[in-house]
Amino acid sequence: MSADGTPEPNRSGSLRSLILPAYLPAVLYGVGQGAVQPIIAHSAIDLGASVAFAGFVVALVGIGQICADLPVGALVTRIGEKRSMLLAVGLDVVALLVCIYATSLWMLCLAIACTGASGAVWMLARQVYVAEVVPFGLRARALSTLGGTHRIGMFIGPFVAVVAIGLLGTVGGYWVHLGSSLLAGIALLVAPDLAADRRRTSTTVAPVSVWTMVRRYRKVLGTLGVCVLLVAGIRASRQVALPLWSSHIGLDGQSTSLIFGIAGAVDMLLFYPAGKVMDRFGRVWIAVPSVVVLALALLMMPLTQSFGSLLVVALVLGAGNGIGSGIIMTLGADVSPRTHRASFLGSWRLLSDSGNAVGPLLLSTVAATAGLGAGILAIGGLGLAAAVLLGRWVPKYGVGPEP
Repeated sequence: MSADGTPEPNRSGSLRSLILPAYLPAVLYGVGQGAVQPIIAHSAIDLGASVAFAGFVVALVGIGQICADLPVGALVTRIGEKRSMLLAVGLDVVALLVCIYATSLWMLCLAIACTGASGAVWMLARQVYVAEVVPFGLRARALSTLGGTHRIGMFIGPFVAVVAIGLLGTVGGYWVHLGSSLLAGIALLVAPDLAADRRRTSTTVAPVSVWTMVRRYRKVLGTLGVCVLLVAGIRASRQVALPLWSSHIGLDGQSTSLIFGIAGAVDMLLFYPAGKVMDRFGRVWIAVPSVVVLALALLMMPLTQSFGSLLVVALVLGAGNGIGSGIIMTLGADVSPRTHRASFLGSWRLLSDSGNAVGPLLLSTVAATAGLGAGILAIGGLGLAAAVLLGRWVPKYGVGPEP
């Protein structure tokens, strides 16, 4: 059931039909993002930034995403999903060229923010595209697979970057992202547009601003949307808590990277089974357990004192995050109106991207005042509260198994 109270129409589609137009580009784009993430701070420092300012440059990716989330909905509505993704590729290529040849910090800052904005366009357009072309009974599997393929790319990216950096220096990571973005664009160009027939046969509707959609669906956004904000914040916080706690107990960078890699492998293995459960039994059967597992793992983290014990907690975190792959996109697609879906999902992504920014900030604030362990426990407690809210609001909006 969509947010406007109308049932979703039947659509023909299969996961196999999405390989070229959605999943392959998602892997390629993820490779590029994974290649760039570790080198942004180094690039800033090379251009004269302090460690603190380098952290701000890294944060510009998220800031660019948040700034673009609302206008992106209107853009996708106006020009369509496939053209929006191609536009994102074009913006990404230009921004990455600026990163490669930047001679000052302000050039790098502007370019990094633009990569965040292009990522916002890309992620919203691909979510809308998949939601439009698959039937409801396959939606969770389709979107979980979309999230999973992107994570596979993010996992591969740093390893490809290692080779490129060895050959080209720090900018090698940007070249990897540029190349993978171009390949993703080529895949989109040659792929059939599965949503074209739907757009040609759909009823013409008057354009609606994103802010109008926010006002119209404020109840959904103020309840289930807040749950999404919390889930995104918890997920983002785990990425900060794990390396900080690893350093706190005296583990070196190599050990921390190993823990991240093993946990990331577990994360990648669970996306399809999770989507199948959501399609068969309902979204709540994955949404709540995923957040509970994440919360319990965070609550256990301050008890760890060695590589082995932290690895166990990291594996639990990976499992919790893995079974929740695609849950935010699926819930958003479920409650979005059939008309102006992109505009609604722009506000939905604004909530999730805001959670990505607020979660680590909350962790850092509590850690600064009460200690790192207290900060991690606070996020874990917030996760349990989010699970309770999800259990309340997911069934409320009729997001269950296929009707």
